[in-house]
Amino acid sequence: MVRDMTLQEVLQGIVSLVVEFTGCDSCLVYLCDDLDLVLCASNSHHEAQIGKVRLKLNEGLTGWVARERRLLAISREANKDPRFKYFGELPEDNFEAFLSAPVIARNRVVGVINVQHRQAHQHTGGEMEVLTTLGEQVGCALALARMSPEILESVNHAALVLSSGPGRSPGRTHSL
Repeated sequence: MVRDMTLQEVLQGIVSLVVEFTGCDSCLVYLCDDLDLVLCASNSHHEAQIGKVRLKLNEGLTGWVARERRLLAISREANKDPRFKYFGELPEDNFEAFLSAPVIARNRVVGVINVQHRQAHQHTGGEMEVLTTLGEQVGCALALARMSPEILESVNHAALVLSSGPGRSPGRTHSL
């Protein structure tokens, strides 16, 4: 996230990191578009579905994670959970294990990262912690992507921090 990369490259890098760390069969990143979650990155060969697979915030396990702003871990039979949404065109519909974390930017849910295993899988505390942290980092990358390089270079970072001292809200003093 510190290199000059496109947002798509950042998302694909995050997906690759998650796959390597968890040994999962699938990692999907959904981002919010109004009241929809849109598939924006994947380790699988879903090029045709990127940008096309959409679900409402009240649909599926992914929508639940976004609405509830909570991590969700299901170690087996995830597709039998009553919240599950079947897509048909995604092989992940039949995967057993599901781990999902919200993507958060400035205390708002802006997406969801899903990790899935074909077979039953007991998610470790480390996997859950890493996915939660990555959700926060992706949110930061999305917030930074909205800023032009010129603004980033001109910000007096020390003054920004010091002006938000005790009793002050940094989000209200300066907007990033």
